[in-house]
Amino acid sequence: MEYTYNIIDSNAASKLQLQLYLEEYEDLVCTGVATSASEGLNTILKYNPDLILINLGEEAMDYFQMVTELSQYLPTTPLIIGYAQSKQFAYNAIKSGFFDYWILPHNEFDIRKTILRLRKRHPKQDMPATICLKSYNDYRYLDTKNILYLKSDNNTTDFFMRDGSVISAFKTLKSFEDTLPPCFIRIHQSYILNSRYVSRINYGKSICTLNHGQEEDLPFSKTYRDKIDALKEMLSKTAIGASN
Repeated sequence: MEYTYNIIDSNAASKLQLQLYLEEYEDLVCTGVATSASEGLNTILKYNPDLILINLGEEAMDYFQMVTELSQYLPTTPLIIGYAQSKQFAYNAIKSGFFDYWILPHNEFDIRKTILRLRKRHPKQDMPATICLKSYNDYRYLDTKNILYLKSDNNTTDFFMRDGSVISAFKTLKSFEDTLPPCFIRIHQSYILNSRYVSRINYGKSICTLNHGQEEDLPFSKTYRDKIDALKEMLSKTAIGASN
């Protein structure tokens, strides 16, 4: 399972150095980057990350106010790590419930200790590898790795499988959205796809292409554009030679 994080840092060098250190950890995925408290709040509410990393700097008080505001909008506040050139804001960070506080420049050892402590104190539970479809006294178990995508048709959901079969369940798409593993992403009112099979995202045509031996196009809608953006960022981080 993965931990998602946002970085809020107006210093390009500091932000880049931190991103390079964090790339070592395969279970950490960057979902947003911002350069101010207002922009940072927007990205946090948009992506609801597990972890927020903030360069406190001269705008420290604005960031502490932003952290206070989070409780008004989110059911649970993400873990927060602050960093600065000195211990000047350490007391405020402790009072604000920060998970950790670093002294710049970024130190690989400090980051490693924090990540290990994060994993120990807040372990991610693995999602089930199978999903059960129940119809009266009939129980059918699907290996989620073999599901390409789900398509809704009123109150019925069809599961499109790698072997070409289609399995129907008499439940809405919404009922499966929160129970599937994180690699399944809602991209349309009628579609949830398995991101491990995505081979192309075409913003011009609003289409995601799945490759499972043959290619298949699924439409995505503006309503789920933020999901598509997050998917693009996730795939780009693991791709070699990704370009804008």
